[in-house]
Amino acid sequence: MKRRIIMSMLAGATLLASTLFGAAPAQSADAAAEAATGTAADVPAEFGSDWHDPLTAAPPVPKPAGPSCRVTLAEARFRDFTPYKGTYAPPRGCGDKWSKVVLRLEGKVKGRQFDRLGYVHVGGVEIFRTSTPQPSPDGIEWSVEKDVTRYSDAFRGSQDVEMLIGNVVDDTYTGIIDVKVTLTFYAGRQAATPDRVLTVGGDSTLTTPRNSERIVAEVYATGSGGGCEEYWYLTVPATAPYSCKADEGPYREVQIKVDGQLAGIAAPFPTVWTGGWSNPFLWYVVPGPRAFDIKPIEYDLTPFAGLLNDGRPHRVEVSVVGVPEGQSGWSTPVNVLVWQDAKSAHVGGKLTLHRSGDLTDTSTYTPGSEHRVDTEGGHRLTVAGYVDTSHGRVATTVTRALANTSVHRWTDGETMDALDAVWSDDESVTVDGRGPARTTRTQRTYTMDGTTTLGAADRLRTELTLGDRAAVTESRDGRRTGRRLLDDTYAGDATYTVNVPRDQRHAVGTSSERYRIRGSGVCYDRALTTAQGVLTKDRRGC
Repeated sequence: MKRRIIMSMLAGATLLASTLFGAAPAQSADAAAEAATGTAADVPAEFGSDWHDPLTAAPPVPKPAGPSCRVTLAEARFRDFTPYKGTYAPPRGCGDKWSKVVLRLEGKVKGRQFDRLGYVHVGGVEIFRTSTPQPSPDGIEWSVEKDVTRYSDAFRGSQDVEMLIGNVVDDTYTGIIDVKVTLTFYAGRQAATPDRVLTVGGDSTLTTPRNSERIVAEVYATGSGGGCEEYWYLTVPATAPYSCKADEGPYREVQIKVDGQLAGIAAPFPTVWTGGWSNPFLWYVVPGPRAFDIKPIEYDLTPFAGLLNDGRPHRVEVSVVGVPEGQSGWSTPVNVLVWQDAKSAHVGGKLTLHRSGDLTDTSTYTPGSEHRVDTEGGHRLTVAGYVDTSHGRVATTVTRALANTSVHRWTDGETMDALDAVWSDDESVTVDGRGPARTTRTQRTYTMDGTTTLGAADRLRTELTLGDRAAVTESRDGRRTGRRLLDDTYAGDATYTVNVPRDQRHAVGTSSERYRIRGSGVCYDRALTTAQGVLTKDRRGC
């Protein structure tokens, strides 16, 4: 089906907060007219050779009025693991200070292909990480938009561009991934963005400007590559009889260290790619949350600014708890966003508090006709420090608490395989300087509840519900000044016959997604429903 649908996701905790606390995304008359509905008669008995182009219920990127300039970053057809390499030059006619910068990927593919991971780098800075939908024999088209204004520093000069969507094309997997990536620059009042966007060197070192007053690291962490770490949430201890094993079990935690000292912790999002849970028919139209626009994990490193601002290189390293050192399966590229004090040549400071709780990570295997692994894990970290700026001393305290519980059940031969898991990542950042102390608390909750069953006549059925939720609360001097809630929920149920040619799978499947943002002055609510590749409902609330 050729009708194009724009997809967009929120990217990173800072962008999440700014989006939730900003104006509600505008919806054009054309977008409202695209809301599609179907009747039972419109839905085929099973999947055919064509289905609706991929789409999500996420809000579009709001765009300012006024003049804009567009630059093509990359245009390529990916058939192997050769990256596209090109050059970028700043746009003409829109200056070098922009109110917004929007990345747009347009893609098309036909035939047969797996889901594939990809990235876009500008001047070594990773500005976008994505995965791809799986195509119909007749072909699909899709697009993704992302607000990349925060990377404006990387766009002000000529840069090398690298893009890769690693792919394999042969007699079986015929889909060549054809993509175009553009940046649109909107002139107007300059948005508040980091002054510098840095990357960590190949030797894991970073040198920040000596007048840095705020430092935030972001990590595009993905477990992928086709091995068990692609499904890390399903791994079990070595003693359990299951196809994917890990040394301890499924608990994962993405840590960042500065000169060997733990500086930040985070729960990775349990992304399910478009071939996930052994059933691509779940994802042909509506992907799982974040699958097409992978959000980076953010760590506020401002308490370490006094140390980092000495003009020397410092080691900044990322590791994943539960993955032995040297083992492949995770990608963790790092960007570092820096805000500078324009009136100071050197901003001094000190780390005043570093308190790390004990990391808990327990997986208990219980044998039986239905095997079971119960996992509980968690960690807590508090760091605090100050910087002496031209506008006075500013103290920053960052507290983060992680928790994960899961129950994994399966039968011999894994003909039944089920997981019920919850991850929480609760972060609080307090900034105390001139004026009242300001606190932003972000409570993230990720959920996964699914079962795969292989039944009679080799019919494989997968039922799965995924949740991506966040509550962002802002306060001054302990008094709440704002609160916004995000809830992105996906549900799918699909069945097909395995171990037969594609035209004999007799696949059926339904899926739905509801994406909501609530808060004072902000309301967004969109729900999608599909059956056998047909979009049967597109409802918009508020």
